[in-house]
Amino acid sequence: MSKQLLRCGTSIGANLSEALYGVSRNDFIAKVFIALKETAETEYWLELLNKTGYLSDAEYDSINDDCKELIKLLTSIAKTSRDNITKE
Repeated sequence: MSKQLLRCGTSIGANLSEALYGVSRNDFIAKVFIALKETAETEYWLELLNKTGYLSDAEYDSINDDCKELIKLLTSIAKTSRDNITKE
């Protein structure tokens, strides 16, 4: 489980780095959505690690709060970017 958490957790940043150099706005949005999906997966693995006792409640709460904030940010970026395409 911890390896899965590492994979999806680090994938968030990798996809955002790719988004910055996207060849089009659609490519940028696609990478942001992938990062959003990876953040949701990270949240899932954190919950499992907490429920199985690998993460304490305090550790889980701290990291999960960060995940929730990241989901809010990425959702806002994705929606704003997508809305700007429809206006063009």
